[in-house]
Amino acid sequence: MPEGDSVDRATAAMRTALCDRRMLAFDAPRLIGAVPCAGRTIERVERRGRHVEVEWDDGITLHTHLRAGAEWHVHRSGDTWRRTHDEVRALIEVDGWVAVCFGAPVVETFRRPDASRHPGLGGVGPDFARADADLARCAQRLTTYRDPQAPLGDVLLDQHVFCGVGNVLRSEVLWASELSPYARVGDLAEPDAGRLVNLAARMVRARLRADDETIHVPVPGPGAAVYGRSGRSCLRCTETVRSRPLGRDARVLYWCPGCQLRLVPSPPAPDETREMDRHPAAAAFLADLPWRRTG
Repeated sequence: MPEGDSVDRATAAMRTALCDRRMLAFDAPRLIGAVPCAGRTIERVERRGRHVEVEWDDGITLHTHLRAGAEWHVHRSGDTWRRTHDEVRALIEVDGWVAVCFGAPVVETFRRPDASRHPGLGGVGPDFARADADLARCAQRLTTYRDPQAPLGDVLLDQHVFCGVGNVLRSEVLWASELSPYARVGDLAEPDAGRLVNLAARMVRARLRADDETIHVPVPGPGAAVYGRSGRSCLRCTETVRSRPLGRDARVLYWCPGCQLRLVPSPPAPDETREMDRHPAAAAFLADLPWRRTG
């Protein structure tokens, strides 16, 4: 049975190799549940005791129970494995890396509980993947959202409004629209709502048609503009891209604070209390406190 520190090392290696990368291939000979789709982005690798979970951006989670000699290994593509192919219970391949689970007696997938999928809560909105989706109705659902104070970055994942915008595309749609992810949905005017909905629908449909990893955003060259680029320069204004969990599921959102300035919420009234530490690092920490965030 694997010791806790070995599981910790394995999951740390998996995070480094897999997170924020698109999956190229998946295999699990004895899998119970839905098969994760190639092309989806891996968002999270977590350990709970001897249970290791891998989550993709469409909400599917792979659960493995490491007992009786089971373990995860991470190899560079093309390297020789330390155990045999007959022992493989799950395999996840991304560009340059392969993570392999050997000998796990439990390998299953599930979806995180999502209250918005419950039929008693009013069903779901139009699906952007369908050519006949009523975009005007989607825009109206934005402007009449039940909680006008809700941040736009959270509302885009609410399937009561519309379907098709996952965690990757919500970051890309907001960047392309130059809208702050913290903009209050109640501040969104009808013309802005219409433009946002049309842009989101075009991006969803373009991604479905794509044969490669291009997300089709209005930037030079292929790939994502902000998703997975935390700490790198914005392709539009060169400001540093940031990331932060947002929403009831705390899924990681990426945005540029330098150019996504439309509808940024007004800052709170100034606090007359003297700061205890004027060091720049302390100022950055204090500015990032939840009750002091402005965008």
